[in-house]
Amino acid sequence: MSAGTDAATGVPYAELVQADRVHSRLYTDPQVFADEMDRIFHSGWVYVAHTSEVGQPGDYVLKTIGTQPVIVSRDADGDVHVLFNRCSHLANLLCHDPRGNSSSFRCPYHGWTFRNDGDLVGVPFRPGYGPDFARADHGLARPAHTQEYRGFLFASVAADVPALAEFLGPARETIDRLCELSPEGEIELTAGWLHHRTETNWKIAFENEIDAYHGNFVHRSLTMMGNWSLVADADVTSEKALSQTRYLGNGHTDMDWRPQFRKVGRKYLWLGATAEEKLADYAGALARRHGREHADELLVDGPPHTMIFPNLFIAELFILVIEPLAAGGTIQHQAPIRWKGADQLNRRAFQLTGGSIGPAGMVIADDSAMYERNFRGMAAQRPEWLLRSRGLHREQTLPDGVEVSHATDDTSHRAFWRNYLRLMTGGGSGR
Repeated sequence: MSAGTDAATGVPYAELVQADRVHSRLYTDPQVFADEMDRIFHSGWVYVAHTSEVGQPGDYVLKTIGTQPVIVSRDADGDVHVLFNRCSHLANLLCHDPRGNSSSFRCPYHGWTFRNDGDLVGVPFRPGYGPDFARADHGLARPAHTQEYRGFLFASVAADVPALAEFLGPARETIDRLCELSPEGEIELTAGWLHHRTETNWKIAFENEIDAYHGNFVHRSLTMMGNWSLVADADVTSEKALSQTRYLGNGHTDMDWRPQFRKVGRKYLWLGATAEEKLADYAGALARRHGREHADELLVDGPPHTMIFPNLFIAELFILVIEPLAAGGTIQHQAPIRWKGADQLNRRAFQLTGGSIGPAGMVIADDSAMYERNFRGMAAQRPEWLLRSRGLHREQTLPDGVEVSHATDDTSHRAFWRNYLRLMTGGGSGR
């Protein structure tokens, strides 16, 4: 089959994606999933980890690039490495514990041992490989490219990719905005991770995070309790809100609550409308870094709600990473964000995060139920198409190329699928 064709059916992908419709087959077909791993997750930049997760020499964590397991480690010199979690002998999974601290990794199958920088340092019964065997030739493999931006570590299995800065484009600004809420300009992901496995497709999870339309319905129970920050004084997902959905290019999307927050003009709406006096020390430290005027702007605007294609969700107070397993299997990994030098902020943010992603939280539980219902609904073969036409008549393209519309519109969904189609059909660079 050609590069732009679904191998299972012979149907060109372009016929399965239209301007305002997406065919159900793209969510359910195992062959489509396999093609996505090859053409998206294993052919471009993918978020892997945050460098704070391996803060000390010897620290390591297990992650994935698409379906490929990797080890992220920090060596004795402080350098961070991304290594494929596969012994270079017979491909046995080298490391099993999800995180830890070790200067080396020993394969349980035949005892081959590797330093945490990937170098092979021990081979039992080495003479059996003959006099020409060189350990230097058999270290752990690694992705073609690894690069970080403000602690966010990305990797690419493919050699031919644009520079990370080019790939991120305007999405860099959202990472900057997140980090600049710290008096030290850094965040950490050190509060622990929660892992939710759902019977759904990774694209359904992605689409949910760029969908503000569902908030007033799926999360109704939480809004009625009055402890969801976005309904305190500014319902950012209502039809009347000034909030926008923004497409930033290369698959990256942003739900921009700032226009509505600025209209209200009150600080900390994004933090549950917390009383300002409870965060006085934090606000003072932020003002010393940025100056009072800019610090006040940051405290009104709050952190971003941004999806960085294909798997990183910066969800205001927490990070969510999408791990695709199969056409009908996905893991969501979530961690509360901690801003360095901001203990008051972190305590309040952690309380709110528990209500959304914690074991008794509602947001992830609500969303996960919708994911699975969506995926199961795909088994009904009529109608074949999913509508993606909301707001088509009112979206705009700004002079900088960013596409915008009302927060509840499908602008970001349509742009996601255009980017998806470009990648799945072997198209060149573009938005």
